[in-house]
Formats: sequence, structure tokens, C-alpha cells
Amino acid sequence: MTKFIALTLALGALANSAIAMSDGAVEIDANGDGLMTMDEVQAVYPEITAETFSQIDANGDGALDDAEMVSGQEQGLIPASTDG
Repeated sequence: MTKFIALTLALGALANSAIAMSDGAVEIDANGDGLMTMDEVQAVYPEITAETFSQIDANGDGALDDAEMVSGQEQGLIPASTDG
């Protein structure tokens, strides 16, 4: 039972992170196509370099989807919040 509770809490935290990132992605995704380009990401996070962007872009398509943004955030490559 304790493992179940721990798993439930962990999944809840992960879901909240994804939801929070999705909300932030709306702010980053200037054209609303569901993907964030290098220019869109740098408009919000000017410190993100092309090299860092490439690390986050797991599928190498030149744009970041929500899953890649969450992963980049979890890896510490993207700040956790767009709030100062």
C-alpha cells in the first residue's frame, strides 16, 4: 500500500510538471503550431544556445514539442519557470 501511495504521488508530481510546462509552452509557442522553434525558445530564454537546443531536440526535427520541453526542464537545460 505504501508503494502504491508513493507511486501515485510521483505520477501526480510528474503530471503537474507536464501541465505546467504545457501552460508555459503556450507562452513560448508564438505561432501556436504546438512546436517551439529555436527563435521562439530564445525569445523567452535568451540564454539557450543552439547546442543546448539541439540537446533538448531529442528527435532532431529542429523544433521542440511539449515532451521535449518537459525533458529539457527535468534535465536542467531549460529554466523551470518563465517567471522571474
